[in-house]
Amino acid sequence: MSARPEFWNAENAMAFDDEGAARAYTFRPGYPAAMFDALAGLIVGPRIALDAGAGTGAIARYLAAHVDRVDALDPAAAMIAEGQRLEHGDDPRIHWILGGAEHGPLFGPYGLITTGQSLHWMDWNVVLPRFAAELAPGARLAIVDDPEAPEPWADELKPILARHSIIRRWHQFALIPELERLGLFEREGELNVAPRIVTQSVDDYIESFHGRSSLARHRIGQESSATFDREVRALLGDRDTVERRVAGRVVYGRPVAN
Repeated sequence: MSARPEFWNAENAMAFDDEGAARAYTFRPGYPAAMFDALAGLIVGPRIALDAGAGTGAIARYLAAHVDRVDALDPAAAMIAEGQRLEHGDDPRIHWILGGAEHGPLFGPYGLITTGQSLHWMDWNVVLPRFAAELAPGARLAIVDDPEAPEPWADELKPILARHSIIRRWHQFALIPELERLGLFEREGELNVAPRIVTQSVDDYIESFHGRSSLARHRIGQESSATFDREVRALLGDRDTVERRVAGRVVYGRPVAN
């Protein structure tokens, strides 16, 4: 039986199908450039990739330069629309597809399937066997993460986030070990990419938090959004900019068929 947290539900997942949330999502720092070289090195067979839960294309828009085609699949029309407006979003090698990973149209076989900040939202018992069926022989699933070094004010920020978050019982959860325990994923290896330093204005840094399901403005409301913004600005004091150190991590392996 899965220990899947309740807060990874469909309602929270679809919070991103909102123009404001999709726009705020673009202020979340992107992956280091070396990440895409690492992903390209994992391709086996056809140079066709699926980016499942692509969102605004944080992976797909840069992986496209390394493949013949990348299918960018996402259930949120607002995220796809935003992704198409962003850098490389009009690359002809990107095939934007509206749909969920569980039942949306797929056009494999794929030489690589990637998921970014998305696999936790999916129905694992449906999606992992489906990925297995769509991969070319020997090809892999790459689960991509973007660990960020905590800022000096991280401890003071936590209660502000908790106070305004729509998710009241959030807790850390180790996704990949759970997929392994369920027999849905067989890990082969892990790649780690050195951090990139991202400098943002304070306004952009604050807006990035509204690109989260738990803090999207249309979910927490106008009053709470304004209070959140004021509290974070007060925490940051007289800073004009914020430096963020964002690394890259890929765990790759085989999804397991039924």
